[in-house]
Amino acid sequence: MPETKVDNPVANPTVAAKAKEPQPSSKPAKKEPDKSGFYWGLGRRKSAVARVRIKRGNGKLLINKKELTNYFAREQDRKAVLSPLKAVEAEKDFDVFANVRGGGPTGQAGAVLLGIARALKIYDEEKYTQILRDGGYLTRDSRMVERKKPGQSGARKRYQFSKR
Repeated sequence: MPETKVDNPVANPTVAAKAKEPQPSSKPAKKEPDKSGFYWGLGRRKSAVARVRIKRGNGKLLINKKELTNYFAREQDRKAVLSPLKAVEAEKDFDVFANVRGGGPTGQAGAVLLGIARALKIYDEEKYTQILRDGGYLTRDSRMVERKKPGQSGARKRYQFSKR
């Protein structure tokens, strides 16, 4: 009985057709804005999750329908939220709308920061990606609260040992 190789393009015409098809490029296609013209970015930090939308505008920044200064009381949190926009020199070029849930103020500020950076990356990948990457704005901070272990009073704290 003659053996025919399945991967041989001469013996199997479907293999020959697949070999001629262009391979998809490793570079992802540019994501387009949604029907309202917004570019979306999702940010996470600790247990906070931020859904961020950006659009060309005049620098309006709303977080959970509140102004930045009203939502974040601490100056360091406000600076953190604005830092990716300052890095690409576009503080007054975009309107930013963020919805944040979970966590505390610092975690929420970190989540909004990552969401803005990801949305800016989608907006103009060639122009902004390297600047945001060099500033560390596209890196997710994966540090989480350590869980409490059974038989202990906390994650690391132990009950006092008694010999007698």
